[in-house]
Amino acid sequence: MNKYTLSPWSLADLFPSPRGPEIEAAFENLEAKARDFEAFREKLIPDIDFEDFIEVVKALKEATISANELSTYPSLWFAADTQNQDAQALYARVQQFMAKIQNQTLFFSLWWKELEDAKAEELMSLSCDYRYWLEEMRHFKPHTLTEPEEKIISIKDVTGSQALVTLYDAITNRYVFKLEVDGEVKELTRGELSVYVQGADAGLRKAAYKELYRIFGNDGPILGQMYQTLIRDWQAEKVELRNHAMPISARNLVNDLPDEVVSTLLEVCEKNADIFQRYFKLKARWLGVDKLRRYDIYAPVAQADKTYAFDEAVEITLNAFEDFAPRIAELAAKVIHDDHIDSEVRKGKQDGAFCASVVPGHTPYVKINYQGKANDVATLAHELGHAIHAMLAFHHNVFTFHSALPMAENASTFAEMLLVDRLLEIEEDPAVRRDILFRQVDDAYATIMRQAFFAMFEVAAHRMVAEGATIDQLSAAHMENIEKQFGDSVELSEEFKWEWVSIPHFMHVPFYVYAYAFGQLLVLSLYKQFKAEGDSFKPRYIKILEAGGSASPADICAVAGLDITKAEFWQGGFDVIKEMVDQLEAIPVELRKSANRP
Repeated sequence: MNKYTLSPWSLADLFPSPRGPEIEAAFENLEAKARDFEAFREKLIPDIDFEDFIEVVKALKEATISANELSTYPSLWFAADTQNQDAQALYARVQQFMAKIQNQTLFFSLWWKELEDAKAEELMSLSCDYRYWLEEMRHFKPHTLTEPEEKIISIKDVTGSQALVTLYDAITNRYVFKLEVDGEVKELTRGELSVYVQGADAGLRKAAYKELYRIFGNDGPILGQMYQTLIRDWQAEKVELRNHAMPISARNLVNDLPDEVVSTLLEVCEKNADIFQRYFKLKARWLGVDKLRRYDIYAPVAQADKTYAFDEAVEITLNAFEDFAPRIAELAAKVIHDDHIDSEVRKGKQDGAFCASVVPGHTPYVKINYQGKANDVATLAHELGHAIHAMLAFHHNVFTFHSALPMAENASTFAEMLLVDRLLEIEEDPAVRRDILFRQVDDAYATIMRQAFFAMFEVAAHRMVAEGATIDQLSAAHMENIEKQFGDSVELSEEFKWEWVSIPHFMHVPFYVYAYAFGQLLVLSLYKQFKAEGDSFKPRYIKILEAGGSASPADICAVAGLDITKAEFWQGGFDVIKEMVDQLEAIPVELRKSANRP
C-alpha cells in the first residue's frame, strides 16, 4: 500500500531550478520561436492555401506550448510562496516577456478574424481538432482592435491590471489572523482560520469570522480602491474600447455562452433562493436556535468532529474514483505519484486550492491546504477532478484541451459527489453520516447560490463604479445582496459588509464565479442520470470530459441530452436540491438529540 504524506509539489518536470540554465534557455528558445513565427506574415494572404495555413497554425501551437511551460513555472512557485522575492521577480519578468511574445504573434489572430467568411470556412473544414479554436477566435471579431492598439493593451496590462492583482495577492496572503483557542492565542493563515469558521464551536465560529473581516476590513479602503481600479480598467477596455454590450458580456464570450443563457441561469438562481432559506431554517432547528447567524451557516449539525489523515483521505478518494472507473483513479493517482500536488499548510503559501493544467501530456499540478477535515477531503477530490478532466482531454491540442470555464467545474464537482457516496458507504457513525448529508446541501449552497449572488453583486458593482460609487456604497450594495440571498432565514452582522474585498476571484477573473453555479447545476443533472442508468451512463460522461474545450458548452452538454438555453434545465438542478432538503426534513425528530448546539 502506498503511503501518502503532506508535502510541497516538485516543479522539476517543468524546470530543474529557477536559477538554472534551463530557464534562460527557455526564454531564448521562445524568443527564437516568436521571431521565426513573424516570418509567416508574408504567407497570410487572402487566398492562402491550406498547407501554408496549417504550417502557421502548428508553428503557433509549438510556441504556445513553450509559452505555457515557461509562464506556469513562476506562477506555481509564487503560489507556493507568495512572500518569496525571487519568485515575485521571476513572475514579473515572465509576465513582461509574455506580453512581448504575445505582441509578436498577435498578427495571426488579427488576420484570421478579418479573413473573408467563405475562405475561413474552407480552411476550418480541413483543420480537424483546431476547428473550434479557430471558430472561437472569429467570434471576437466585433470586439477586436487594430494591431497597434492590441499591442498597447497587452503591454499596459502587465504593469496595470496584472500588477494590481499580484499586489492584492501579496498583501492578502501575508495576513496573520489571531484567534484565542483554549486560552491560547494562535496565529493562523486564512486556510487555518477557515477550520474554525466551519467548526463545531459556535463561539470560535463567530470569533473566526470577526477576525477574518477585521483584518480585511482594516485594509478595506485600500483593497476596495484596487477593485474599483480593476473595474474601471475592465469598463474602459471591454465596454468602451471593445464595445461589449455589458461588462459581463466579455466573460460570456470567452465562455462561449450567449448573454441570455447566463441571464437565465442567474434569474433561476435568484428565483430559487427560498430553497436554501428553507434549508437554513431547518438547520436552525437542528442546532436548537430560533435563527441561524451568518456565522453558523456551515456549522456541523452533529457532534462529529472527525478528521482524516492525508494518507486516509487519498485512499478514500482514489477508491471512490476506482468504483466509478479504474481509468479515473489511475489518472488521479498519477498527479500524486508525480509529486505534482502541494498539500501542506505553510505561511506565505497562497490560500485556497486550484489545479493548473499546463499542456497536453504534462501531468497537471494541484494545490490544496490540507488540514484533515471532511471539507479538505472534498477539496482534494475536487481538484483531482479538474486534473482528471484535463488528462482525459490530452488527445486534443494545446488550444482545445482546456475546457471552457462553465464546463471546468464538471469533473471536479462530480468527483466530490463520488466521494460523498463513498464516505456514506464506509461511515458507520450516524452523527458523521448526518453531517455528511447536511454538508451536501451546505456545499450546494456555497457552490450555487453564494456564487450566483456573487455574480449578481459583480454586475451591480461594475455598474455602480461606472456611475462613481464609493467604497462604502459598494459595501452597502454587498449587504443588500446577502440580505436578499438569505431573506429572513439568517441573522447578518455588520462585519460582513467587507466580505466582497476578501473574494480573490473578483480581482483575478471578473465574472468567473457564475461558472461554479453552472457547473454544479449541470452536475446535479448528470449525477441524477448516473443514479438512474448506472454503468451505461459512464461512457457518455467520460466522452463529455474527453471533449475538453473542443466544442461549445452547449454542444458538449447536448451529448447528454441537456439544453442549457432553457430555464427548465436549470430548474431541474434546483429540484434535486429540493429533494435533498425534503430528505433532511424527513429525518425523525428523535435523531436530532445528538445534534450540535451553538
